[in-house]
Parts: sequence; structure tokens; C-alpha cells
Amino acid sequence: MKHNLKFAALSLAAGALLACAQHASAAEGEGWPVTLRPAANVAHATQAGMLATAWAGARMVAVGAHGVVLLSDDQGKRWRQATRVPLDATLTGVSFADDKEGWAVGQAGVVLHTRDGGEQWEVQRSTPDQDRPLFAVHFFDRVNGVAVGLWSLVLTTSDGGQHWTARQLEVPPGAKRADLNLFGLFSGPGNALYAAAEKGYVLHSADKGASWHYLSTGYAGSFWTGVAMPDGALLVGGLRGALYRSADAGQSWTRIDTGSTASITGLARTGRERGVLGVGQDGLLLRSVDDGASFQATYRQDRLPLNAVLSNAGARPPLMSARGPVPAQGQ
Repeated sequence: MKHNLKFAALSLAAGALLACAQHASAAEGEGWPVTLRPAANVAHATQAGMLATAWAGARMVAVGAHGVVLLSDDQGKRWRQATRVPLDATLTGVSFADDKEGWAVGQAGVVLHTRDGGEQWEVQRSTPDQDRPLFAVHFFDRVNGVAVGLWSLVLTTSDGGQHWTARQLEVPPGAKRADLNLFGLFSGPGNALYAAAEKGYVLHSADKGASWHYLSTGYAGSFWTGVAMPDGALLVGGLRGALYRSADAGQSWTRIDTGSTASITGLARTGRERGVLGVGQDGLLLRSVDDGASFQATYRQDRLPLNAVLSNAGARPPLMSARGPVPAQGQ
């Protein structure tokens, strides 16, 4: 019961309000280990809570509750469900190396792999006997990838996900053990990779996830998302509207005042020069035109909880919500 509530709390923290409620209720009755079944193809798939999204070439791929994977080939105007997903676990992260090869991660430590742009998926890893979900994944190319999750869980692969190696993190400064929850991954110049974490930490790796060091922002809460700008500036956002920026590779951080206390769940660069868009709970939309040095906060009229935003060269990055993909409403 304690582990089920823990997963529910972390899923809520990631913005999965609808999906979390459904899965927490199911888990409470079943307990661990969980029973994993193939994801069902349903008519209302586009209304499922979507938690993460990525580009597969020109295709948009979104993942979320009950193993639902949605695909769009027209810049998010229309979405359809993937043909085959072998597990109905909540999926919280997705990454593509190109237009064909992609990976998704989520509940029960699952790693799913696709070779055809998200149409069909296969299981590469799952640990249904352990309450240790993965929250995010990033692939540098077709063979080198990183996945992160509960209690400082870091996995790396150098063979396209056929085998995964657990990386032992050092203990954070002043702590007794390495048990931070790592909620998000975002890449920077070269092979730089960053993890948004608890207790105000951002983790940095320069060697494709083999080793990490801690960057302290001075914040005490959780970060759930981040983005690196072309000039190397870093932005991370999370609990209760916390938004921090670093212009020196994470050595020092400045809190950006947005005037909002809604939790930030997604950050992405836009097609506009120096543009950044953030999304969050309560329908929060954060817009910047100066590489994230300042933001203007507005809210959707329906206050729909927003979970993710996808970087887009066009004017309107697609948004993911607790009720599926949504129109971008004029950003």
C-alpha cells in the first residue's frame, strides 16, 4: 500500500492527474507485483492523459495512461492510436533517435522499443515485481540511451536497449544516500545531458549517462522539466511555479518570477527566435521571447492541466494534457 501511494504521488507530481487516479485505484486492489497486459485499442484513446511527446522525424508521438501511444502526421491536427503496444503500463517518457527508432518508459520499470516510427512496440525491459518506475528517457542515437526514475535509478544502454546497465550515483552533498527521484531529462550542446530532480537539484552528465554530478539551484523543491537554449543557458521548472535559469552551465542559478504558483510540467523552445514556451497545471502557459530570461504567464480559459509541450519549428507547439492532445490556443 505504501509503495502504491508513493507511485500515485509521483505520478501526480508529473502532472498525470487522471492517469494516476485510475492506476492508483487499480494498484490498490492488485498490490505488487503488478499484472501487465497489452494496451487496449479504444475509440476514446485521444482523451487519455498524455504525459510526454517527441518527434519521430516529421511525426509526433505522445505517450501516457494505460499504455496509450498516439501518432500524428499532420502537425497535431489529427491523432490516432498506435497499432500495437504490448503493455498497459502508464508511460511517462518517450525519445526517438530518428524517424523510425524510438523508446518509451514508465510504470513497472518498462522500456518499450519501436522500429517503425511508433506504429508497433516491443518490450525491452520490465520489472513488474518492483515498485520502481522510470520517468524519462533520452537517446543520443540508435544505440546510446539513458533512462531515469525512482530513487536515483539511472540506466544506460550502448546497444539500442537490448541490455541496460544500472549506474550508481554518488550521494548528494549533505545526504546519507542517493535516493533522489529523477523526473525529467533534457539534452544540451554536444553530449551534455541533464536530469531534473528533487530537492532543487539538476544532475549533469557529459559522458552519455555513465557518470553524473550535482548542480544545486538553491531551491528546496522538485523540478520536473528543463530545456537547454542554443547559447548554453539552462532552464528548469517544477513545483509551485518554481522556474530557475543558469547562464553559466549550471554553476549559478537565478529564480525567474512568473507571477504564477501553478506547477510547471513542460518547457520547450519554440519556432520564434529566442522563444520558450512553458506549460503547467491550471492551464498555465508561460511565454518568453528572450531565451528564458523573463516570462509572461497566462492561463487557458478551461484551466485544463497541461503535462507536456513539444519543441516545434512552427508557431504553435503541440500541448499534452490530462485529457489528451489539445490545440495550442494562439501561442
